[in-house]
Amino acid sequence: MHLSRRTFVQLTGLSAAATTIGVTATADVAAAANSAYVFAYFTESPSMTGANYGLHLAVSTDGLNWAPLNQNNPVVTPTAGTLGLRDPFVLRKQDGTFVVLATDLNGTDFGQNNQYLHVWDSTDLTGFSGYRRIRMHTLNTHTWAPTAFWDAARGQYGIVYSANNGADVFMVNYTSDFRTVSASQVYFSPGSGVLDGDIVVDGGTFYLYYKNLSNGLTYGARSSTGAANSYTTYTSGLRQGSAMEAPMLVRNNAGTGWWLWGDSFSPVNNDYYAWSSTNVGGNAWSVLNQRDYTPPLNAKHGSIAGITSAEYNALVSRWGLPAWVRLKSSNFPDRFVRHADNVGRIDAYPFDPYQDQLWKLVPGLADSAGVSFQSVNYPTRYLRHYNYEIRLDANDNTAAFRADATFTRVAGLADSTWSSLRSYNFPDRYLRHSNYVLRIDPISTATDRQDATFKVTS
Repeated sequence: MHLSRRTFVQLTGLSAAATTIGVTATADVAAAANSAYVFAYFTESPSMTGANYGLHLAVSTDGLNWAPLNQNNPVVTPTAGTLGLRDPFVLRKQDGTFVVLATDLNGTDFGQNNQYLHVWDSTDLTGFSGYRRIRMHTLNTHTWAPTAFWDAARGQYGIVYSANNGADVFMVNYTSDFRTVSASQVYFSPGSGVLDGDIVVDGGTFYLYYKNLSNGLTYGARSSTGAANSYTTYTSGLRQGSAMEAPMLVRNNAGTGWWLWGDSFSPVNNDYYAWSSTNVGGNAWSVLNQRDYTPPLNAKHGSIAGITSAEYNALVSRWGLPAWVRLKSSNFPDRFVRHADNVGRIDAYPFDPYQDQLWKLVPGLADSAGVSFQSVNYPTRYLRHYNYEIRLDANDNTAAFRADATFTRVAGLADSTWSSLRSYNFPDRYLRHSNYVLRIDPISTATDRQDATFKVTS
């Protein structure tokens, strides 16, 4: 929500009913002001070369396609506890500033017991202050995957997290300042183990999405009060892929619909899945095609919040957009252009070395009006064609090499909002994949056009 400090002080002096009405009205105005999104996460990759347990941020204008900030390096890292974090959650507080909560866990040793959460304050996510850990309970268990929400009736925030209180449940503590918290209590325990809750308040309804540990499916529950043990599950079970957790429920800034994201759990599988719905209160989630969304590179278990255009611009100015691009296949949208043993191909992401898919898009070596693709992890090498096959070769600075490594970027042959890449020195041929291997060919069929269409993304 976006309340001024003055408005917040005035509201706190009203009756509980008036406070609820005032906050709800202001929340609607705040949501209307949001025009972009921020995604908080940590990173892992299949062989863990991309693992980093600091706070990462990415931004998006459409809520679906993401640009990592700070070159996908952390913007802040814990300095106490385990010195690492997982499952970061960003909440806009009633005064318009942000608080960041995160699991205190550095790595994948899930057998650790920890009673604390990491906490930071931030005005606009361009800087972080007041770092602290807060103790949530005295149980001999974990404190995982925090989410938080404003409870207008109580005039406090609820912090909900996964713990084991004889069974895997969600616990809650209430707070006014994210420094001192109430005693913990069970918040949601539907009779089977649960994990990774995400709570969004929409009007007078509280929505809680969670993973059911008994069957691995994601469900939605709702409550008219948000009080402990007041939720009723109302959706069928959802899952894409072989395993999934960490649901993220996101209302789009236009106020016309919702997205539900799910982490694939394993860093060796597809990183995120997504659904859309025009009615969060119904039971009708439609699977999003992976063409429609691109999560941040190597992102794991995060949270998404709406931000204003000014906050978006401040984040980009402070942390910077990626100096590299990726090329996503149109007809195999889980696959990205990469080099492997110096051969150009498309492979299902994620993979390691993950840097094999990162390209510096530079002016064409033979014609600056075109483009060339310089490898990020082998910066003396470029994608070029040789006997019509795409290879990663060192630039020998010959005219032939420069021409082979230069492409003209045009509107996508299968989708004009995407891109196709025409060979500079064989202009009747385009970059395309065939049996997942890259080459340049003349394009004639609908399949050819799909094979030759890519999304230039982060």
